[in-house]
Amino acid sequence: MFEDEEAFGEALFFDENLSLHRTQACATCHDPARAFTDGRVGDDGQVRAVSLGDDGISLGDRNAPSAAYAFLSPQFHVGTRSRHNKQSANRLYEGALGGQFWDGRASDLEGQAAGPPLNLLEMGMPDIEAVAERLYENEEYRRALAQFGGVDTLDDARQAYAAMTRAIAAYERTDAFAPFDSRYDRSLTGEVALNFKELTGKAIFFSQFANCGICHQLFSEGDPIGERVEPFTGFEFHNIGVPQNADVRALNGVMGVDDGLASHLDDPSLRGAFKVPTLRNVAVTGPYMHNGVFAELRTVLQFYDHFVNDEERALNPETSLPWAAPEVSATVATDLLRVGDPMTDNDIDALECFLRALTDQRYESLLPDDGLCE
Repeated sequence: MFEDEEAFGEALFFDENLSLHRTQACATCHDPARAFTDGRVGDDGQVRAVSLGDDGISLGDRNAPSAAYAFLSPQFHVGTRSRHNKQSANRLYEGALGGQFWDGRASDLEGQAAGPPLNLLEMGMPDIEAVAERLYENEEYRRALAQFGGVDTLDDARQAYAAMTRAIAAYERTDAFAPFDSRYDRSLTGEVALNFKELTGKAIFFSQFANCGICHQLFSEGDPIGERVEPFTGFEFHNIGVPQNADVRALNGVMGVDDGLASHLDDPSLRGAFKVPTLRNVAVTGPYMHNGVFAELRTVLQFYDHFVNDEERALNPETSLPWAAPEVSATVATDLLRVGDPMTDNDIDALECFLRALTDQRYESLLPDDGLCE
């Protein structure tokens, strides 16, 4: 018997029987050993840009975002938020906020948990009734459904499915997903001291020099002193000019472009806009961007810098070729991307070191052993 709904949700999160071929669970693409992202590798030995489905053949079209800290995202809505930026042009954001998935199509965690089991490219179950039958196979699940969802869940597949999503969401709201114990967090209370490079990167991050905080800062000064609550995202949506992942598109035989938020909200001005992700654990959760097009964190930093430093950052370091064109060029947020000053290699080193300091303590062993931040 499960002692609470969170424990029931944990069992469901790891249960491969909820997929068509009984090979895939939530934890398959959101592995707790890898900051709740998909660390499975392809034939080339590199972490896949997108996830492999339950059938062992199908590929997704977007990189699996981390489920860590996901509960901090507000319910999807259209509204405004004040930014912590001294430039008047960037002090206020108006538009879509929050939700789950890269395009915000699920309003909350319950909505997110409801998606993958019925997605033919993911867990592959044909319908809600089929998922309910898998739940009913397990006698402990039957007791838990009745306890946490009511006895009607044993006769009503839709109620059983809803109870399942509530339990998974309850588990995702536990401290297991959000320990707030990175070096950055511990430095706020004096438990550790950031080193020179980390402190330099912190100064760059929160300054107008790089303006990372425009989109990746929710609270003033990055965190109320002594409180570990900063999500390192404002939950906004933007088109930042990410190139198409041509390799993934070719493998999937997909034509056209990924419209992002516009596939959820029927507004052409939102084409190519995706949710700003948390930067917590960013150093250990590559590949990066909504389509996994960049393998290295340093590439992401150089990509941002090239908007104001094209002479020094004209080439993608992973391909040694000019940066590919944005997948959706008409709606790129150049007003945000061209704010700030060019960065030197030393600046990028420091910024990467600060981002590494946002790694939860349990994942610090996954950080590169390259001496960069010593």
